[in-house]
Amino acid sequence: MSKITESRKNLQAKDVAGLEAEVKALQKAHFGLRMQKGTQQLNNTATLRSTRREIARAKTILAQKRSADAAAK
Repeated sequence: MSKITESRKNLQAKDVAGLEAEVKALQKAHFGLRMQKGTQQLNNTATLRSTRREIARAKTILAQKRSADAAAK
C-alpha cells in the first residue's frame, strides 16, 4: 500500500476533533518548513509540497465528515 493511501485511511479513522487537531499540527509544521526555507536551512524543499497536500487532504476529509454530520441531523 502506498504512503498516501495509509495517510488517507488514518485520517478517515479520526473524528472531527482529531482532524481539526491534525490540520492545526500540519499547518504549524508547514510554517516551520517555510521559515527554514527562508533562512536557507531546508535541504529537501519537496517536503513543503507534501505538507501542503497533507493539509488539503485532511481539510477535505474534515469537510466531508462535517457535511455528513449536518445531513444526519
